Amino acid sequence: MTQFCQLISDYHQQLNDGRMQKAYHGLQIYLGSLKAWFNKNLPQDYSVGNLSPGYMDYSYFPFFNRFLRSRKLRFGIVLNHEDMRFELWLMGQNSSVQDKYWQHLKGTKWNRHLSDMPRYSVLEAILVEEPDFSDLESLNREIYQRASLVTDEVVSYIRATPWTD
Repeated sequence: MTQFCQLISDYHQQLNDGRMQKAYHGLQIYLGSLKAWFNKNLPQDYSVGNLSPGYMDYSYFPFFNRFLRSRKLRFGIVLNHEDMRFELWLMGQNSSVQDKYWQHLKGTKWNRHLSDMPRYSVLEAILVEEPDFSDLESLNREIYQRASLVTDEVVSYIRATPWTD
């Protein structure tokens, strides 16, 4: 049997078990409630975008304010499915925006450990390494508090830095 055929067989077996679909569905419901929680608790100048379920790799929802939008940037609360952790990403509207901000942010404390730009963002910060899904309200607060600290710091850095094209 080829490797692809074996993968399909394994995939089919996992789907027949049914637990994977239930877990994925539960995660999407949780992310929807987290998005609503952010929408309720973010400062009024922030907007929250739609939940993107992803392809069982990353699921996220964006949020931004007028300042970020004017620079074609947005933050994302990301569930990294493979590592099963929550991350905060700073994302650009397109590849040229991402390249520009990567050049300015690659030497910062958030990216110093990276040699290459991340695939989908210009900055990634781990918010919760091992989420406890048994207490969702506490998890919401933890994600929000950590995201707030990083977003405030990143926005302040971007505001204070002279940007040239």
